[in-house]
Amino acid sequence: MKLLFVASEVFPLVKTGGLGDVAYSLPCALQAQGVDVRLLLPAYRDVLRKLGTIRILGWLDVQGANRQHSVRVVEAEHPDFPFPLWLVDCPALFDRPGNPYLQPEGYDWGDNAERFTVFARVAAALAEDAQGVGWLPEVVHAHDWQTGLVPAFLDHLPQRPQRVFTIHNLAYGGHFSQADFAALQLPHHWWSAEGVEFYGGFSMLKAGVVYSDAVTTVSPTYAQEICTPAFGYGMDGLLQSRRYKLHGILNGIDTVAWNPASDPHLAAWYFAGQVEPGKSRNKRELLKRFGVDNPGAHLQHPLLGMVSRLVEQKGVDLVVNAIPTLLETTEARLVLIGAGHGYFEQRLRELAARYPERVFVFIGYDESLAHLLEAGSDVFLMPSRFEPCGLNQMYSLRYGTPPVVFHTGGLADTVIDATPEALKAGTANGFVFHELSTKGLLQAIQRALACFANPAQWEAVQATGMQQAFGWEKSAAQYLHLYRADR
Repeated sequence: MKLLFVASEVFPLVKTGGLGDVAYSLPCALQAQGVDVRLLLPAYRDVLRKLGTIRILGWLDVQGANRQHSVRVVEAEHPDFPFPLWLVDCPALFDRPGNPYLQPEGYDWGDNAERFTVFARVAAALAEDAQGVGWLPEVVHAHDWQTGLVPAFLDHLPQRPQRVFTIHNLAYGGHFSQADFAALQLPHHWWSAEGVEFYGGFSMLKAGVVYSDAVTTVSPTYAQEICTPAFGYGMDGLLQSRRYKLHGILNGIDTVAWNPASDPHLAAWYFAGQVEPGKSRNKRELLKRFGVDNPGAHLQHPLLGMVSRLVEQKGVDLVVNAIPTLLETTEARLVLIGAGHGYFEQRLRELAARYPERVFVFIGYDESLAHLLEAGSDVFLMPSRFEPCGLNQMYSLRYGTPPVVFHTGGLADTVIDATPEALKAGTANGFVFHELSTKGLLQAIQRALACFANPAQWEAVQATGMQQAFGWEKSAAQYLHLYRADR
């Protein structure tokens, strides 16, 4: 099977979030199962710098916003990818510094509608073998709003490939104006409630939902949630009407990069069945990294960790509000890594200054430190208000660091609450709360700490999580089944 995999970012070349991880791991897992993959992404400046020799496949004249672009399509190889990379090289649109979607000041690039429409037009042309390279995909798999127009551009083909569209986060819908629609010279018949029109403008993500043959989300529970007003962002009615083609497939994780038995970022390796002394050595090293002079004095006390964007979606406000009560009523310590909203950054700095022996904060992101936090913490906090899939809870389970989560999305699909019944059945792997409040979070943390104080019970919860299989093999097999549907 030939698969054209279309994404706006891919780790390790360019990454802003979980999409980048999926765009790397999923096609690699599919290639391992015999799929012939080409991965297409924009030729951002930073991406081109990371590639070696490139081969020009050809040129295309592509309609932009009231102008034509001469686009170069190139092929490159990279040691991290077992298949060729195809890149859409249009300097006027992609030769820019920094983030693929945002200006340095944090605002969207003003021409994002044009940038990703051109990208989608090229993807559709390549799906017709417009370059004459002799490679014609049977399936085109597009991801998130940046590629939402790809299935729509393929709609006119008499023998089109199977079109699969994945929603990674419905909160980002790729919304643009009617003026953008006109300037881009998009087909007039798309402009309707049954097409791309959305509350007077148009949505690229809606186009992906409407014109694809199958729509997936990154967890079964999130597939249900987005069909409700609370999570649907105005598209719940559309998604309800498309339930017949909506599928929830849980993401996997990179079990090579995230493996406590071989992780190069750790101070000591460990595995299920022999967690100690490795985990304690990582806890000691983690505390040292945060400037603790006498880490040994802290080892007996529970250490709660968190790695997160500091935004409301991630429930950071709940954690910030819970910390003073937690410190007054328990012996817990907290270590937090993240960046985001200035208000939350400042609150965390203030808490670290107020409780220098118990609250440790790193504002920013450091990959090595994030790995060490997963291994060195006793409990992982992830109280997201909504979480399409989530990866950190799966990292935490794999590293023997039971997570505390709100019951939503992929968190609900992966974390089994340590109720008396689940503990007795041997299925408990974490702690789940259902009341989205500081009180709800605190009660779940208190249950986690009570379990931590019972070594035999705690080790059982750790072992259950560490023995679960979160690799991409199962997810890839589900996608492969979907690709073959109706063919």
